[in-house]
Amino acid sequence: MLDPHRLTVFRSVVASGGVQAAADNLGMTSSAVSQHLAALQRETGLTLFQRAGRGIVPTEAALVLDAQSDAPLGEWSRLDQVVGDLRDGRSGRLTIGYFASAGSAWMPTLVRRLSSEYPDLVLELVLNEFEQRGPRPDIDLVIDPPDTPPPAGHRRVRLTEDPFVVVVPRDHPLAGAGEVALTDLRGETWVSNDLPGAVCHRIVVAACAAVGLRPRFSVQAQDHHTAIGFVAAGVGISVMPGLAARGLPGSVVRLAIAPPAPVRHLAAVVRQLGASTAPAERAVQLLQDLIAHPSARRR
Repeated sequence: MLDPHRLTVFRSVVASGGVQAAADNLGMTSSAVSQHLAALQRETGLTLFQRAGRGIVPTEAALVLDAQSDAPLGEWSRLDQVVGDLRDGRSGRLTIGYFASAGSAWMPTLVRRLSSEYPDLVLELVLNEFEQRGPRPDIDLVIDPPDTPPPAGHRRVRLTEDPFVVVVPRDHPLAGAGEVALTDLRGETWVSNDLPGAVCHRIVVAACAAVGLRPRFSVQAQDHHTAIGFVAAGVGISVMPGLAARGLPGSVVRLAIAPPAPVRHLAAVVRQLGASTAPAERAVQLLQDLIAHPSARRR
């Protein structure tokens, strides 16, 4: 059976690029790191590193082991946290993955209410817009088509649909329209508010393509807060999810988009937690309440 601590030392060597660097990062001696590597090679029967000049480089087998050990070590870390929580008298731990607009709209109220109902619960919130190493959160807020199957050991809870809107400067000719068609934005300078390959950007581009429009993205802001700043400065317009266009400054206006309008489908992917489901189920219920009754966020 592999030793989790030796695997951790091994992964540090791979990530750090050498024994001495790993030793410095881990607060160990280089000889202790080398002993762990030698023991791991004996346990696995694999050649994990090769000499390269005055240093070492990981073999192909080492790179595979490093990648495949990510999830098991994450679960081991989760188990270690559970032990710590039990030792300190805490009732449990719940991790929630979220994207930026959900973070600003829902997470503060959710955390406040959940913490008041479960004062001994340890809550961990993880921004999931970037690739994460380790296990998936217990509750993961996602942007996916409604027919996307959940991963094994999880269930999918539909939350809401989030139509996209247009944010324009208050002095823009369309500012008083209330509702516009995507084709009304032909010839405008567009400000992106997401990474080029991200799901929301793809939704907007696909909706535009469906009506024969090719947006001219002249500014890549890659987040909605910065994009709104560019719009307020008169640089251009931005099409973003309605949830991201909350609490706008007075210098900009949000407009609805006439059908066919882009829309994103929001869901919660919930880990099947066995007997300890009460906090997770309550968190999902609170999310649904916040979405159904937005005014509750202000109370």
